[in-house]
Parts: sequence; structure tokens; C-alpha cells
Amino acid sequence: MQTSVVVFTCDLRLSDHPPLRAALHGGGRVVPLFVRDPAVDAAGFAAPNRLAFLADCLRDLDAQLRERGGRLVLREGDTVTEACRVAAEADADEVHMSSDVSAFAHHRERRLRLALEAEGRRLYVHDTVSTVVVPGAVTPASSDHFAVFTPYYRRWSAQGLRDAFDAPSALTVPTEVGSAPLPERAAVSGVSPGLCAGGESEGRRRLTAWLRSGLAAYEERHDDLAGDATSRLSPHLHFGTVSPVEVVHRARRAGGAGAEAFVRQIAWRDFHRQVLAARPDATARDYRTRADRWRSGKDAEADAEAWREGRTGYPIVDAAMRQLRHEGWMHNRGRLLAASFLAKTLYVDWRLGARHFLDLLVDGDVANNQLNWQWVAGTGTDTRPNRVLSPVAQGKRYDPDGAYVRRWVAELADVKAADVHEPWKRPARERASTGYPEPVVALAEGLERFRRARGRA
Repeated sequence: MQTSVVVFTCDLRLSDHPPLRAALHGGGRVVPLFVRDPAVDAAGFAAPNRLAFLADCLRDLDAQLRERGGRLVLREGDTVTEACRVAAEADADEVHMSSDVSAFAHHRERRLRLALEAEGRRLYVHDTVSTVVVPGAVTPASSDHFAVFTPYYRRWSAQGLRDAFDAPSALTVPTEVGSAPLPERAAVSGVSPGLCAGGESEGRRRLTAWLRSGLAAYEERHDDLAGDATSRLSPHLHFGTVSPVEVVHRARRAGGAGAEAFVRQIAWRDFHRQVLAARPDATARDYRTRADRWRSGKDAEADAEAWREGRTGYPIVDAAMRQLRHEGWMHNRGRLLAASFLAKTLYVDWRLGARHFLDLLVDGDVANNQLNWQWVAGTGTDTRPNRVLSPVAQGKRYDPDGAYVRRWVAELADVKAADVHEPWKRPARERASTGYPEPVVALAEGLERFRRARGRA
């Protein structure tokens, strides 16, 4: 009887899992394997919020496998070494895994392929597991990737989607292959108190509820900060507990303007992955240099620390940063405002902000995070690299009643809506009584500094 190993990475689900489906195709035995690799942690994965969410995902995956007669095999160590060891223990002929776009993932895949071939085994790498359209599947005539989203989205939308597969009903795992104990969320320290639950069961529940009650109004409400009207599926897409292909199929079946706007956001994930696949160094280097000489020194670090703590004196920015610390997640409009404030109003290197986000975000995805930061900083794919988002104007537009600010900035809980986005306009005695800080910089001063630095004074 043929035996296969399926290496789970960022695809922690049973539904719509092409590597697992291929491994089960011949009706043989399968070893579902996850490897806790110190190199992955060293590359930046091991933030407490992501480790806690991962623990949920692995426990849920194991539970679902056991319902089908199987179990999850967990190993700790180098992924290549452990995958080869498990393949040898199970006498497996082949190993299946999903493709990924990072330089780390590409290097891991090459090493694993060579190591397995040396042992007379084969590696099969499957696409469209973590993306809808494979990076490189659509390209412009003059380049290896699209550098602007809109033309990419037109081509992306015209691509045919593969079918989404059901989860297997049963599988057999060799009894001779041992496993390390599964991790527990409670064992992870430093987790955000409001962190959401992980796992495919929770991801599918959230997806179904969102399609039923949130999708139709998405186009009108997705920027409503207080309304919290987004899907909150980003952690599940990042860990692969829901399939982006299935998400798009189900959203399109629902139809309407909300579905179209939502699917467009899924396309942004694929867009960033095709950029990173073509330009792996964009995780740390400017995609398009602006010759920036970012602020440094004590004043810049003090400003950056105020930003990290949510004490900049600009309520909408501070609310977003406090939500991030409490939930390990932030509304997308809040991400744009917080990033614009750091990179452009404070003129602090976008890499510092991207690092802080990755330290806390449960959906901390290197492609989305780094390239969104570059977009906001004007060093990435934004066609208007010098745009600056005003925290006051944006706050009044997307949090007109101040409900989002009052939810997260306790010092301003009793401030009326007319003043909540410009608390410095209140009398000095009232301001002092709240304990809320004065602005770290005047917006006009920050804008002038940024324009001067970019040569647009």
C-alpha cells in the first residue's frame, strides 16, 4: 500500500486542500505532518499572538483528523530533516506540500526536494492553496509581474478558478510514526488579551456568518471603524484555516456590490504575493526608492515610542494602536492611518513600523504587511507616493461620532463627538484633566518636513 506524507505549513485545514487530496488519490496511507521549525521562528514568525493562534489551529486540525480516523503528527526541528525522517519511518514514496512565495519557503522547498531525491522519494508542490491565482500566472507584456494593482486585478478577475474540494471523509495514518505533544495556547506568554480563536472550525464558522450577515453591506461599510464591518478573516487566510479559493467562490455565488468589493480585497493578497515572488528583497528594501533619509536619534525614537504606545495625541491613530495591542489585530483603515502617521507625518522609517506590526499582528503576513507598509510609505506600488493621510480629516470621515476613539482611548471616553478628533481645541484645564497627551507634532509641521525631505517643498 502506498504511503504519502503531507507537510502542512500555511494551510492548516482539511477542506479544499490540494496536497492532501493528491496524497489520498490512490487510497493509500497518509501522514499529516506539521514541523515546528526554529528557523521559521527565527525568521520572525514566533510572535506570541501567532504562536497562540497556531496552537488553536493545530489542536483543531488534530481533532478533525481524529474524527476521520487519523491524527496530526507534530515534530520539532528542521523541516527538511524531519520530513525526510518521517518519510523514512513510514516508508513513504512521496511528500506533498503547498507552494509559498517567500525566499525562506523557496529555499526550504529546494532543500527538501534534493534531500528526498537522494533517498529515492519525490516531492510534489501544489499551487493555489494559499492564493487564488498563482504568482506569475498573469504578467504584463513588459515585466515579470504587475507593479500596479488595477491592471493586475482586471487580469486576475478574468482567470478561471479551480473547484474547491470537500474535506476527506476518512484517512489512515501509520501507527508506527510518533508525534510530539501538541502546543497549548495557555502555555504562550505575552498574548494580547482580546486575541481571537484559531482553527478551521472557527474559520469556517466565521466565514459562513460573514457571508450571511456582513457581505451585502461590505462596500458601504468596510471603512466604518466603529462599525467593525469587515470579515475579520485575515488571520484565517494567513494560517490557511480557510481557503481563499473557496472564499471567492462563495462570495461570488452570493453576488452583489458587497461581494465584488470583498473579492477585490482578496485579490490584493494575491497582488502582494506576485510582487514578493518577483522581488523577494522587498521585505526589507524599498521597492521603489525615494532616496529617503528617515529621521533618527532621540527625538525620532521618542516619537516612534509614543506611536507604539498609542500616545501620539492624535486620537484615531492612538485608538488603532491600542486596538492592535489589545486584540493582535487592527481594522484596515486604522492600519493605513497608523502607517501614514509614522512614515509620513513623523517621517520615521517604514521598516520600524512594519516590525512592530509583525510583533503583534496575528495575521502578520510578510507579503501583505511589508508591501502595505511600502505602499503607504510611498516606496512601494502606490501611484501617488507622496499622499499623506490626515488623522483629523480621516477620523472625522470614518469615525464621525467618535465611537471608535472612545472605545479604545479611555481618556477621551466622555469627550463629545465634536471635539474627540481634535481634543487640543478644548480648554487647557479640560485637556489636563483627562491625562491624554498633547500632539507629538503639529500636522502642518509634519507635512512640511515630509515634503521637504521628498524634495517637494
